[in-house]
Amino acid sequence: MRHIKILVVDDEQVINTNIGAYLEDEGFSVRIAASGEEGLQLLKEEEADVGIIDMRLPGMDGNSFILKAHEICPEMKFIIHTGSTNYSLPPALKEIGVCANYVFRKPVQDMSKIVDAIRMILEKATDESFDH
Repeated sequence: MRHIKILVVDDEQVINTNIGAYLEDEGFSVRIAASGEEGLQLLKEEEADVGIIDMRLPGMDGNSFILKAHEICPEMKFIIHTGSTNYSLPPALKEIGVCANYVFRKPVQDMSKIVDAIRMILEKATDESFDH
């Protein structure tokens, strides 16, 4: 079985470190970016299966990052990790398959919920590819 590649984009170093370490312990291959621009550069070097994306980033915001990342990696799936209590998914993200079930509010007390979401989102993508 191949390693599932995760890209974490968050401008808070402690969050990147904690999520990255937890996901690596769960067997995922993890890369970290502190900005949307840095995340896009990493995707151009190597695609990811799932992105865990903060919405409030310096420069490009998380919504813009997801739309641009989707252009680079159309198969990539996204989990939103935001501190904003009033965040709602814009229609453009819904159109590319981001769903409200994969929006997590910071701080996530139980990181296994993010791991479960990664597995569910990838299972769903695999099931859909077999439907065609």
